[in-house]
Amino acid sequence: MRTKTPLQAKTPFAIDNKPMEGLLTSRAGLSAVSRAFRSLGVPAACDAYLQIKQRSSGFTPGQKLESLVMLHLAGGDCMQDIDLLRTDGGVTKMLGYTVPSQRCIADFIEAFHDAGKIEQARAEAQRQELLSFIPEQTTALLGLARVQQSLVHALAARQPTPVSTATVDMDATIIESQKRQAQRTYEGTRGYQPMVAVWAETELILADEFRDGNVPAISAPLQCAQAAFATLPNTIIKFFFRGDSACHESELLAWLRNPDRADGPKGIIEFCISARMSDALRAKVTAIHETRWTTYETEPDGTARQWTEVAFVPGEKGEKKGIVPLRYVGLRLLKPQGTLFNDGSDRRHFAVLTNRMDINGGDLLKWHREKAGTIEHVHDEVKNGLGGGQLPSGKFGANAAWFRIACIAYNILVALRTSWSDETLHHAKAKRVRFVLFNMTGRFSRDRRKITLHIAAPDDWIKRFIDLFDAFPLLTQPTG
Repeated sequence: MRTKTPLQAKTPFAIDNKPMEGLLTSRAGLSAVSRAFRSLGVPAACDAYLQIKQRSSGFTPGQKLESLVMLHLAGGDCMQDIDLLRTDGGVTKMLGYTVPSQRCIADFIEAFHDAGKIEQARAEAQRQELLSFIPEQTTALLGLARVQQSLVHALAARQPTPVSTATVDMDATIIESQKRQAQRTYEGTRGYQPMVAVWAETELILADEFRDGNVPAISAPLQCAQAAFATLPNTIIKFFFRGDSACHESELLAWLRNPDRADGPKGIIEFCISARMSDALRAKVTAIHETRWTTYETEPDGTARQWTEVAFVPGEKGEKKGIVPLRYVGLRLLKPQGTLFNDGSDRRHFAVLTNRMDINGGDLLKWHREKAGTIEHVHDEVKNGLGGGQLPSGKFGANAAWFRIACIAYNILVALRTSWSDETLHHAKAKRVRFVLFNMTGRFSRDRRKITLHIAAPDDWIKRFIDLFDAFPLLTQPTG
């Protein structure tokens, strides 16, 4: 009698060396990406704002952008991966066109680069004896920002009730790169350091500004902040801003404090920003008596988070005569007895500055700390969950476009996961959305002029998928 082979000591099937017949795809769920992209009016925005001069390829800017958004959300992180979508017959059928080639996509991305603007910025930096510079955005990059703005407005308009409050969280992040053109960052690695602004209430990216790695985060943050507030829909009547110490910069602070500010909403913007700990501020905070510190929170390891008011007026040009001084709130992290920080001390001191005068200091610090749950999450998703962290080119403008397209893909991701009927997906990371929603096997069939997508999934999943399609209304009509 033959000895029975243990189940996990074998593979119970063989592989056919011929492709399966029929219009099959393992990415049937990606059809929801195209549905949302088109329903939200992104192709029309591309036609209106993306005026790119390049040789005719047979594809519209909207089709190239749609293909790149699909690539990011499918899990691709380089232009070579576009070939996997291009050779997928099911993807061709769901889009109505074959995805552009890698060469076509590369030409599209590189059209956002302008070597002249880079040289102009470099020459100006040399004239001012500066080590780094931020080049002016090309017309194509500004057009892509307008596409992003129209998408944000379309998503805001889909809210059941108009959103009237906006908290803008802004921070820079480092993307490591070994490209020869990449500059060394403050961490010692080579790469780039884009700045991103997020609308906390909706988790949508409002604006981004691509930068070389050697550009300090504190260098000229105002432009990105202005772009973020300009992107907000006109339903917003209450504005907030949160930032780390890179936002403790005189021009940005002056703009936030001025109710008649140029290139921004009129009225009050309430803000809270991590203070740069100058020698004077540090001396002031550390000298505060023990009795004035109030514990507002205790961390799991027993570290006490404490706050106190700090009477401090810096001698900066932003502190003009007649302006109400900003409020400084000190933060102290105090280790429990017997434990120390890595530097051997039992306490660390920080501070924030704000124009919010009536809020309890502990509540203010809690509110300010919430930005880590928005902006840092978005950085991680764009760089690691999508392809924003794998820059495709040595050309600055091409990389700036690639990163901005990843931000657009992220906003489409937010739209899809929040429209899915299972709430467990509403705040899920990209890899789980990919697992639950995108990576489903499907087959396209055609009966006369009707094309149907059959999905290998349970009944309840298919019902949710149909509901997702219904959430993004669009004409259904066969092509070709």
